[in-house]
Amino acid sequence: MNVNEYLSNWAACYKKDLTENILPFWLKNGLDRKHGGVYTCLDRDGSLMDTTKSVWFQGRFGFIAAYAYNNIEKNPEWLAASKSCIDFIEAHCFDADGRMYFEVMEDGTPLRKRRYVFSEGFAAIAMSEYAIASGDHTYAEKALELFKRIMRFLNTPGILEPKYLDTLKSQGHSITMILVNTASRIRAAINAPLLTEQIDRSIKALRTYFMHPEFKALLEMVGPDGEFIDSINGRTINPGHCIETAWFILEEAKYRNWDKELVDMALTILDWSWDWGWDKEYGGIINFRDCKNLPPQDYSQDMKFWWPQTEAIIATLYAYQATGNEKYLEMHKQISDWTYAHFPDKEYGEWYGYLHRDGTVAQPAKGNIFKGPFHIPRMMIRSYTLCEEIMKK
Repeated sequence: MNVNEYLSNWAACYKKDLTENILPFWLKNGLDRKHGGVYTCLDRDGSLMDTTKSVWFQGRFGFIAAYAYNNIEKNPEWLAASKSCIDFIEAHCFDADGRMYFEVMEDGTPLRKRRYVFSEGFAAIAMSEYAIASGDHTYAEKALELFKRIMRFLNTPGILEPKYLDTLKSQGHSITMILVNTASRIRAAINAPLLTEQIDRSIKALRTYFMHPEFKALLEMVGPDGEFIDSINGRTINPGHCIETAWFILEEAKYRNWDKELVDMALTILDWSWDWGWDKEYGGIINFRDCKNLPPQDYSQDMKFWWPQTEAIIATLYAYQATGNEKYLEMHKQISDWTYAHFPDKEYGEWYGYLHRDGTVAQPAKGNIFKGPFHIPRMMIRSYTLCEEIMKK
């Protein structure tokens, strides 16, 4: 393989797809120019199916638009879109108790709250990235204050409703891993010791509690001290989620001058998760596996969703950058070729989100409360910059 030619071709592809397809699709069809913020419930052709707004995506697109501005080109339309989402968040998405909603109406009227703090996390990374893009440091300070609030919510008993009653004490992979990325994104705008301290705590928890060598798996739910819970939920492996964790750790390893212990940990998670997730018959990363190879409970267990594929594209590039091992470039080629052969909608633009196991389209909508302009453009921005960095080296 001619590595430079290979990376150059993919870098050009990611940048073109981002700037000529993905971002124009959402700016045209999703951006709410009346109320502010972004709609995500779009049909295949971009037509609006539901005016309910995902609060996650106000933060997620606020982040993406600024992230593209900072890493691809200084496009004022992207910066304005980021500000629109952040303004909408500040005006409408916080409840009186300081927590954020999960869904609101198009004008910001509250619809639903959940017990998670992901809305807060996505709002925080939007503010921090916008601070870098705009030069307005007050948004970095807002992001840091919101992060402190997240930690207070998580660490104060009684604020967040537990997922299970006291009869089953457990901890989840999701919040543990997302705090690594949230803290690192805020740290890019404002360096406070508590951010790196939280990254250290999360990584230690991932290594100590969630990595289970006996299954060669990172589990989604474990006991308070990492105990294996022999139930359907306790046996669940989410390969895409674990692969995302792997590149979060690789990113942190890179920040620390390629800390070897972190690199080794991340590569172990990536290798394990690829082995569990890669569909050897049809290709692509499937949704769920059971660590004892029992039938998973989730009805979408063998489907191919958009986001695990994008996480694998980023993770394999990071792994190659960290090691120079062409094994990871071959994995990148496998996942990239399969993803680009099945997900892009060549007629209406953007990507499908939900495929059957064999790669056929399960439903053609371009967005809903959970799918919107985040994983796909984040992959394109991050992968473009990784390709460029590797080629320069």
